[in-house]
Amino acid sequence: MPRSFRIGSLFGIPIKLDLTFLLVLPLFAYLIGEQIEPVAGLLNDGLAAGIDVGAITAGTMPWLLGLAAAIGLFVGVVLHELGHSLTAQRYGFPIDSITLWLFGGIAALSEMPEDWRQELTIAIAGPIVSVLVGVGSYALFLAVPESLDGARFVLGYLAILNVVLAVFNMIPAFPMDGGRVLRAFLARSRPYATATQQAASIGKLLAVFMGLIGLMESSIIFIGVAFFVYIAASSEAQQVTMKAAFQDVTVGDIMTPASDLHTVEPETTVAALVQRMFTERHTGYPVIDTSAFEGERLVGLVTLTDAREIDPVERDAFTVDEVMTTDLRTIAPDSDAMTAIEEMRENDIGRLLVVEDGDLIGLISRSDVMTAFDIVQKSGAVNPSSQLRTAD
Repeated sequence: MPRSFRIGSLFGIPIKLDLTFLLVLPLFAYLIGEQIEPVAGLLNDGLAAGIDVGAITAGTMPWLLGLAAAIGLFVGVVLHELGHSLTAQRYGFPIDSITLWLFGGIAALSEMPEDWRQELTIAIAGPIVSVLVGVGSYALFLAVPESLDGARFVLGYLAILNVVLAVFNMIPAFPMDGGRVLRAFLARSRPYATATQQAASIGKLLAVFMGLIGLMESSIIFIGVAFFVYIAASSEAQQVTMKAAFQDVTVGDIMTPASDLHTVEPETTVAALVQRMFTERHTGYPVIDTSAFEGERLVGLVTLTDAREIDPVERDAFTVDEVMTTDLRTIAPDSDAMTAIEEMRENDIGRLLVVEDGDLIGLISRSDVMTAFDIVQKSGAVNPSSQLRTAD
């Protein structure tokens, strides 16, 4: 969620708002305001609230109460995510942030626990907090005088909704809380990656089911949640599978060594570069300066994206050193392969230069990673003595 901004922190954990939250908050306020009368009727019947429906449906009251309830709902979401976060911190897992967005909240753990007991405890902490928030809202509902119809409506609404959300989150649709509980139980008797794949398969099946219900009920929110669950389950399952596959594999094991790299010199024209890219089927080249007295020197990286910035008719007039990137992303050969994968993903780049003691010794690209991953899946191991030759 790159479009988020920080609004504060709790217990040292940054709290962020995604721009989508600014859209969904007024939407929720509107939807709650539209349902004031039927919801008040349910509260009167179920909780003996004694709310004067006429008093809370007059003028702008429905929209004000809708906004108050929507804000209260998202405060509950933050507390829910704090439940996950503080429990994770207790086990030594740092929390990058808690972000409120379109579908609620996300606590960003820097690393997911692979011990099933830890994951179980972290997963159930959020729903437990939601239930406690619901109980607290109900206690306040009982304490508020009956004359304050608006306050009793909001507190009664939040009491019920927080418990409903706790129950909903326990649906075993990975990566929702219930799905993580399911993975924790599965991981008791099988490898973590296998448990993840099985939990993700169940989660995707339930996501399809939720999507069908959303279509039948014409519920955009339900369809959106189903879509999110399906994509997130697939993504996390792939990430866990890759992490298991690349356990004990270093960048040096799967990189393309410098001796096999295609490089380009700074004075090469952009037109010649594009022709080489077409002929050699590569989209990125380390730029090596061979004119320096100290020998070959890495000075940059040029990609197809850089070349495309120059109009075709002007490419003979521009050289590589005028378009190349000099802010280089590098990695050491003894770094974990997963570290390289995560860095490429976080920075949205296709390759990393492998540097040791200031010298270029290789390059690792997405194609290197995917080739190695395919080999691991089919053979069960990467042979460090047999370097891959798949530079892109």
